Amino acid sequence: MRILLVEDDSILGSSLKRALEKHAYGVDWMRDGQSGLEAAEHSHFAAVILDINLPVLGGIDVLKGMRRKGNTVPVMLLTALDAVRQKVEGLDEGADDYLIKPFDLDELLARLRALIRRREGRAESLLRCGDIEVDPSAMVARKGSLQVHTTAKEFHLLKLLMERSGRYVTKNDIEYALYDANSTVESNAIEVTIYNLRKKLGADFIKSIRGIGYMIER
Repeated sequence: MRILLVEDDSILGSSLKRALEKHAYGVDWMRDGQSGLEAAEHSHFAAVILDINLPVLGGIDVLKGMRRKGNTVPVMLLTALDAVRQKVEGLDEGADDYLIKPFDLDELLARLRALIRRREGRAESLLRCGDIEVDPSAMVARKGSLQVHTTAKEFHLLKLLMERSGRYVTKNDIEYALYDANSTVESNAIEVTIYNLRKKLGADFIKSIRGIGYMIER
């Protein structure tokens, strides 16, 4: 899944980007509000993490601009401890959640997962298809009662296909969801990862049609 991160603090932004990528998200990081608003208008994201205090265009104005254009993507605001008025205004303008700086990274990830689940109409975090179960919060995959040992890339791709079970996911969609715009993806990287997952989960678990994409049946 792809996340839009709008944060001008270079230290916080880089640490958030690394943490999100470690947990299977592709991240587009914008460092000012105007760039964030333009990115939100021209790309599809699973969620937006939006700092309130931004240069060029403030976070509340970014949020207002998104909602005026009918963009309903979930938005999590990052606020200062004493920014009560801004928090209230942000929620009234359509923000879905907020976190007060400094915050715990695990809490941010949990809240982000909850926002995305609600948008997708899922009540629980565990993903299940047949005898395969994926726990995104623990980054663990199981086949029946046994844990399946996967690399980070394998887990991220499996999670994506499980989230979209019953639908074919194209190679371009996979690259868009799991890599940021500046990443270089080797031409056969996805095919190799699919091959390795089939060895671990069963040859028929991941379906494919040449030229269309990959699918896990519900």
